[in-house]
Amino acid sequence: MKSQLEQARKLHELHRSGSPLVLVNAWDAGSAQIIQGAGGQVIATGSWSVAAAHGYDDGEKLPFELVLSNLQRISNSVDLPITIDIEGGYGPSPEIIKNNVLRIIGCGAVGVNLEDQKIHEPGLHSIEEQVLRIAAVREAAEEASIPLFINARTDIFLQTAAREHDETHLEAALQRAHAYAEAGAHGIFVPGLCNEMLIEKLCQESSLPVNVMISPDSPPLQKLASLGVARISYGPRPYLILMDALKQATVRALDLQE
Repeated sequence: MKSQLEQARKLHELHRSGSPLVLVNAWDAGSAQIIQGAGGQVIATGSWSVAAAHGYDDGEKLPFELVLSNLQRISNSVDLPITIDIEGGYGPSPEIIKNNVLRIIGCGAVGVNLEDQKIHEPGLHSIEEQVLRIAAVREAAEEASIPLFINARTDIFLQTAAREHDETHLEAALQRAHAYAEAGAHGIFVPGLCNEMLIEKLCQESSLPVNVMISPDSPPLQKLASLGVARISYGPRPYLILMDALKQATVRALDLQE
């Protein structure tokens, strides 16, 4: 079994522009084991799926202690690098976020997603606020002596419909990417961005590897690779697909009783 330090270094190495790390997101130990058995290189959780699997809504409604216990069970069941979606960090201040990340590292994670969407009110954190939050995550990693991969998520492209995305949105995302890099982030995650031209320009101009999330409007995987994407996430789609299959199986089974 690789050490946590080795797994952290591996996660960094797997982010290569044009040869993206593909993440089929897990939500518990069982789904993580399936992904590992199918050849997955990394286990990545998605907050929406984890919350739903535990009977909660997204948006830090899942108690943090359950986040940690779920992560620990995943860590105990697989031998792959684990990156966890911690939404806004489960804390109103950088100090609390730092302590939370130390506990996350203690449960075996070697990467985190931290978003700039405000959890309890509309809108995004200012760049200045988010820089402090990312810096706190970086401090936790340094204190733990684990090179945690900090995937800084910006929700700029989720604020408007995909058809409305333009250069203005791109410039705003680039401004945040540059600031987040200075604060210690290692990747920029842009869920909601599907426009090929904007994706390519972001990959060319960002100093951080670019992570996109698959949606019905996304370009094909090979196209995303050719545009320079370094990481592709499936988000809640795997969970939704399996829950729909479970629903259909239940309907068919109950039909037999009639």
